[in-house]
Amino acid sequence: MPRPIEALVHTDALVHNLARARAAAPGARVWAVVKANAYGHGIERAYAGLQSADGFALLDIAEAERLRQLGWRGPILLLEGCFEARDLELCSHLKLWHVIHRNEQIDWLAAHKTRTAQHVYLKMNSGMNRLGFKPNAYRTAWQRLSGLTQVDDITLMTHFSDADGAPGVAQQMAVFEQATRDLPGERSACNSAATLRFARELPAVRADWVRPGIMLYGSSPDYPTHDIEHWELRATMSLRTQVIATQALQPGETTGYGGVFKADAPIRIGVVACGYADGYPRHCPTGTPVLVDGVRTRSVGRVAMDMLAVDLTTLPQATVGSAVTLWGCGPNASVLPVDEVAHAAGTVGYELMCGLAQRVPVSIG
Repeated sequence: MPRPIEALVHTDALVHNLARARAAAPGARVWAVVKANAYGHGIERAYAGLQSADGFALLDIAEAERLRQLGWRGPILLLEGCFEARDLELCSHLKLWHVIHRNEQIDWLAAHKTRTAQHVYLKMNSGMNRLGFKPNAYRTAWQRLSGLTQVDDITLMTHFSDADGAPGVAQQMAVFEQATRDLPGERSACNSAATLRFARELPAVRADWVRPGIMLYGSSPDYPTHDIEHWELRATMSLRTQVIATQALQPGETTGYGGVFKADAPIRIGVVACGYADGYPRHCPTGTPVLVDGVRTRSVGRVAMDMLAVDLTTLPQATVGSAVTLWGCGPNASVLPVDEVAHAAGTVGYELMCGLAQRVPVSIG
């Protein structure tokens, strides 16, 4: 039999989370962000749950091609725009919208020969200081674009650096609104955190398009301040495996490499078929939450390439073959949010889902 590990993508949870984004931003259209292969879920698997979105936003033209092959005929937005001039040919062929965040991209458009004008998103650097035109250069960029026959519509865009906090959002929105005060065009500002926290109450923040990403995949954008239950989100990926052996440790005995866990009382451990080669973080410490047969317990010792250990002391019924949920949905309606595991590892849910290894079979469940 194959090694007993698998990841499941839950289509119904994707549908639910997309509906939550719409409810949080009434009247706005929704970009479903599917960059990084739909945050590790796989574009082809996520598509069924997200195809009621108004558009898809991503980074790679190859991923855009996959969406077109799936039958998507609506808008697709390249969030980092074109990386070289010849990308514009593919934008024309695939009917892609794309972000303009530096002058060279405007130069490429000005030299591009096309029969069909393109829809662009003009990005402002309102405080993130990654991509985009500074406010004092934004209007000049807009004027250059608006004078090109190669450009159809221009949407005004920014990205929040601190959407978890109202002061940061208010400050960046003030900068954005001041610099775009009399410019025509639709607007887009909200990521997941801003969509959930501010879009309903603040029409200017909600604008015309919201761009939810991580919330679609059942992870809270402001964990641990709020968890997915608070935001009424559902887990969309479950990493499941089994106990493949058990061991009884006496006080003073250790388990795993380096002996980093030493028993201070009799303990029964289960050896689990999952390790860092499967995408489970090597640096998860003893105490990281795990579900065994739907009951919460903890990891013990160091995560190895192919195995990790869990505490079965309070689970006398658990044995070889018992179901282990490393994150996501377990038996008997149990749930272990990916954010809890990521927090224990000192990272975020994004990294765990995007880091799922190729050797882990993935199916829709």
